[in-house]
Amino acid sequence: MATGYVRPARPGDAGEIARIQLATWRVAYRRILPRHVLDNLDEQWLARRWSAAVQEPPSDAHRVLVAVEQAEQSYLVGFAASGPADAEALAPGEPADALSDGVAAVTDLLVEPRWGRRGHGSRLLAAMVEHWRTDGFTRAVAWAFDGDEATRKFLTATGWEPDGAGRALDVEDMLVPQVRLHVAVPTEPVAQG
Repeated sequence: MATGYVRPARPGDAGEIARIQLATWRVAYRRILPRHVLDNLDEQWLARRWSAAVQEPPSDAHRVLVAVEQAEQSYLVGFAASGPADAEALAPGEPADALSDGVAAVTDLLVEPRWGRRGHGSRLLAAMVEHWRTDGFTRAVAWAFDGDEATRKFLTATGWEPDGAGRALDVEDMLVPQVRLHVAVPTEPVAQG
């Protein structure tokens, strides 16, 4: 019987995180982002970015977590990254103080599609919530592509809702709309069932 769990990312995980990101984007975003953009993403460049995020986070509240599927062998199957909300979490034209110090921002929450529907996303999200609660965050935000129904459905099913903010990313002269979702961080530990 397979089991899954979440743990903090380690320096040696960076390459596997990059592989998961690339594989997931190429499947999940193939109808959202231009194909040549997805085809030209450099896995080694992504791995260097993840290595820096894991080994040299900007603060103690910046975290990268990985989901592990454990059967006869263990496999990294997903990851999540978050930290205090910064300018990247703001909507265009939103004042710098629109998101208070008590707001966490999800920058990534991905589970490789072949490992989907096994609880890994829920475990990653629950682990992030526990870290946010411990760090004193009262709210969290996340941007999702408007056309990414799977992510939006997953987040709204766990209590997230759009906060009215939107933006469009310029990807190779193509504007790709995103919506921002938010959720209150519970003050008590999250019960796992």
